Parts: sequence; structure tokens; C-alpha cells
Amino acid sequence: MPARLRELYNNTIVGELKTKFERENILSLPRLQKIVINMGVGTAVNDKKELIDANEAMTLIAGQKPVLTKARKSIANFRLREGQNIGCKVTLRGDRMYEFMDRLFTFALPRVRDFRGISEKAFDGRGNYSLGLNEYGVFPELNPDKFTRKQGMNIVFVTSTDNDDEGRELLRLFGMPFKNKDQK
Repeated sequence: MPARLRELYNNTIVGELKTKFERENILSLPRLQKIVINMGVGTAVNDKKELIDANEAMTLIAGQKPVLTKARKSIANFRLREGQNIGCKVTLRGDRMYEFMDRLFTFALPRVRDFRGISEKAFDGRGNYSLGLNEYGVFPELNPDKFTRKQGMNIVFVTSTDNDDEGRELLRLFGMPFKNKDQK
């Protein structure tokens, strides 16, 4: 059974994008290509267990095993060596991508303390949106007794468009909880 947001895209969002952007070709409409989740663990330099815990948490959140990221260059002040493991990342595509996005919008973001919506200004000029979370404990898959450490993560939504307005409209139709413009 396909993911709920994939069916939503195919059945309703495509039609709304066609009328809004006045295009007939479905392939010219913006679509979500991938979601990249990145977690930099700066304390992994001193304690390898921190990286193992972050790796396990990301596996539970994303539903697939993350890739360890390595330091590109040595920095003596941070006791960092080139090639040392300092984080992990996951690239989600297909149904896993849509299921993660559904869980993020409906369960995780509303659990963030003092959540009033996310900013519309975090687009990169090419239609891609970046979002940062201060802690991964907002995901319901994680047991708060096991994952006690607060660790942040970055989430990047990569779209097929080169226009921020088209990417913003696509994510809004998917249900991304943007802040209202009239709110302060």
C-alpha cells in the first residue's frame, strides 16, 4: 500500500499545482525528490558512545541505517582529526520519504515546545527547504528513557524546482505547518 502523502500528491496536489502554475505537463510541476536528515555529533570526538546512540536514534526515526560522516580536515582546537567519525546522515526516497514527512508534520513538529509554525524563509533560492530541530526526542518512535541526551538534527527537503515560491507551495500543500503571516 503506497504512503498516504504519495496518494495525496498524485490525486489532489498535482491538480492544484496544475491550476496554480497553469501548466499541463505533469513532469514540469514541482515534486519532492528526497529528504536528507543529518546529525552532527560534536561530542563524538571525546565519547564514541554518543555517536552510537545518535546512529541508533536516526535508524529508528528514518527507518533505515544511516551513513557515518567523517571530518574533512583536522582542527587542533577541537581535537578533531581528518577522517574521524563525527556524525551520521540518511537520504530518504520513495515511500519512506513520504512516511517520514507524514510523521514529522503530524506527530513530531506539534510536540516541539512553544511551536507556532516554521519559518517560510529557510529556502535556499533553488526550491529546497532546510529545517533544524533542537532535539530528536520529539519523535514518538524514540524511548525517552533510553535516549536521554539532547541532540539536534537538520532536515533538508529537496524539490525538483528551481523556484522558492513553487517549492513553498508544494510543501504547503503537503501540510507543512508554516507560520501565518499575520502572526508575530
